[in-house]
Amino acid sequence: MNITDRDEIEKGLDDPEVMRAASQRALRLTMELNGRYFEPEEVRRRFFELICQPVDETFCLFPPFHTDYGKNIRVGKNVFINTGCHFQDQGGIEIGDGTLIGHNVVLATLNHDEDPEQRHILHPAPIVIGRNVWIGANVTIVAGVAVGDGAIIAAGAVVTKDVPPDTMVGGVPAKTIRKVRRQA
Repeated sequence: MNITDRDEIEKGLDDPEVMRAASQRALRLTMELNGRYFEPEEVRRRFFELICQPVDETFCLFPPFHTDYGKNIRVGKNVFINTGCHFQDQGGIEIGDGTLIGHNVVLATLNHDEDPEQRHILHPAPIVIGRNVWIGANVTIVAGVAVGDGAIIAAGAVVTKDVPPDTMVGGVPAKTIRKVRRQA
């Protein structure tokens, strides 16, 4: 995502009409995607229409899938997204080649202001997931987190800080478990 895209995202977050229109588009497209069975090729076509990215034949998604914006998701090659995932992508989501995403994963790129009088103000920050990452079922990754290449996030983890490459993390909040084992 380049700086121009980031500027456009932040402008949109400040304009309720832009956000409403984008959200309605995403709702319509995800409802259509999730509404009935489609062959894998059609699932791919519909997903890539949602995210405004060219179709990659190596991508696989098992619906249902939910997003509130859609246009700020970027996926690499050989990415698999399992059923029930929720991507809040106004802040931007990048998913590297070969990444596996388990059931019911939540990627949340927005925070609200802490001050109760300013709570309506949104603070976007991207989530960047490296290559060959394995994200287990029911994981939540919050705004501003980067996950390094080859990392594993254990099922049920809540990731609030960057994950180094080739590291396994788990728990709430997620903590390092160990380095990823590699075959010799």
